[in-house]
Amino acid sequence: MSLSGGPLRVLPLGGLGEIGKNMTVVEYEDRIVLVDVGLRFPTAEMMGIDLVLPDFAYLRGRVSDIEAIVVTHGHEDHLGCLPFLLRELGVDDAPPVYGGPLTMAMARSKLDEHKLARDVHVEDVKDGEIIECGPFDVELIHMTHSIPDASAVALKSELGTILVTGDYKFDQTPVDGRPADVSRLAELGREGLLLLCGDSTNGDRPGFAPSEKVAGPNLRDVFSRCKGRIVVTSFASNIHRVQQVVDAAAALDRKIVLVGRSMRKNTNIGRTLGHIELPEGIVIGPREMSDYPDHRLVVISTGSQGEPLSALRRMAHRDHPQVELHSGDTVVFSATPIPGNERAVNETIDRLYHIGCDVITTKDAPIHASGHGYQEEIKLMLNLTRPRYLMPVHGDHKRIRLHAEMAEALGIAAEDIFRGDNGLPLEIDSDGARFGERQRSGMFFVDGIELGDPTESAMRDRRALSADGIMFVVATVSADEGNTVADHEIVLRGVPIAAEEGAFLAEVREAIEDSLDRAADDDVHAVELIEKILHDDLAEFVYKRLRRRPMILPVVVEV
Repeated sequence: MSLSGGPLRVLPLGGLGEIGKNMTVVEYEDRIVLVDVGLRFPTAEMMGIDLVLPDFAYLRGRVSDIEAIVVTHGHEDHLGCLPFLLRELGVDDAPPVYGGPLTMAMARSKLDEHKLARDVHVEDVKDGEIIECGPFDVELIHMTHSIPDASAVALKSELGTILVTGDYKFDQTPVDGRPADVSRLAELGREGLLLLCGDSTNGDRPGFAPSEKVAGPNLRDVFSRCKGRIVVTSFASNIHRVQQVVDAAAALDRKIVLVGRSMRKNTNIGRTLGHIELPEGIVIGPREMSDYPDHRLVVISTGSQGEPLSALRRMAHRDHPQVELHSGDTVVFSATPIPGNERAVNETIDRLYHIGCDVITTKDAPIHASGHGYQEEIKLMLNLTRPRYLMPVHGDHKRIRLHAEMAEALGIAAEDIFRGDNGLPLEIDSDGARFGERQRSGMFFVDGIELGDPTESAMRDRRALSADGIMFVVATVSADEGNTVADHEIVLRGVPIAAEEGAFLAEVREAIEDSLDRAADDDVHAVELIEKILHDDLAEFVYKRLRRRPMILPVVVEV
């Protein structure tokens, strides 16, 4: 294996030290191929945030250097950032986007939602086809995952070949009958693989992941014991799982109702591409549910991760416009929580029990199979590809470390294993491999339709509002004397008051008067200074009185 030329840089902008927002910059001779453009969903403390994206500031000044964007598969944590990235970088110079047919169908759908479809070249790529991207020859290699058309990406340059595995497991009996291309992986190993960037998600789980095919019979068994309506929640992109739910429903003479925009959209895409077969007449609309008895219905819904605006979450909070859950319904979670989502999922489950639903999760029955390989499959990938260097990716720091320890046990030298971090580039040249100078990385927040840096002050304000509420105070004073000339207006929103509210407001008015008197005694006349004094005095008073720190917004009006 020749190591002439270089350096070759691999810069993760997301996906290391976390599960989600995968984005990797592969750079050689000042040309870039971007592998995956993912996002993740906000955690509970990210008040009001809709989506979390990688910080792609590194790419802003280098749009013309990007030869291509290659997407391994259609899950949100690998594809969801695409329209935001292209909108921010500018579609006039947008690089082409490549991936498998289902992946690109999902990409076109996303771009169409953002009115970018006409401006971006999106191209389907067959497994084994070579795409020339500047100094790289890029090849997609078929893998098995929990979505069709999942691929590893091999990037060949003069310096050597990098393999980004994407998400994978070695499923020997996949639903579509297409196991991973093990022979091509072994061939890359024989040719000499320079660097493996390998999935670490299930690095803490011993053995082999169960086949996706085992979920189908178990779902049918669960359905057969349910007397009322069944609501199944899974990832909308898990098209094989949707097919297995449809098969189980059809076998028991139940109708299917698709709930959730992404569930309907992805099912239609899967049907168009031949990944899903729906028996004639099995799908009905939500408004037709009242035409059938409960024991004839299966609802397939989004919301398996407890996402705030998802269909199942809204059902659990009795806020869904079309489906109202009731006692006797059975909700089946055909998914496991992504690390970090456990709290939201548990809250949703508890709400379902409160309604009177029965809930079945993977703890109760084997109704889910992970799309990520367990420890023995990670070892198999390492033994097949035999990389010169390894950089574990797609995992938190615990799983990355476990991946590295497995590689050492298989004979890869510790100095050839690079446990990286977002923003830390791995540089490879004729002298070997090492970490380079750290680059900017982090998060962008999508808040409504706006995209920007996460401002700690905004998050702090939102946390304060959620915990202690807000107090508006309007004080009207004489411009000449500074004394009060009208009743003070006080509005409380979300401020926890244990005692009588009227008595508390009377105390607040006295505190306002004392504060204004103090400002007058100190000969303070500037409105902004009076407002600051009023803010500080009220904050101190409310804390002593309630042991709370609501946001206080004083307004002083001079007349």
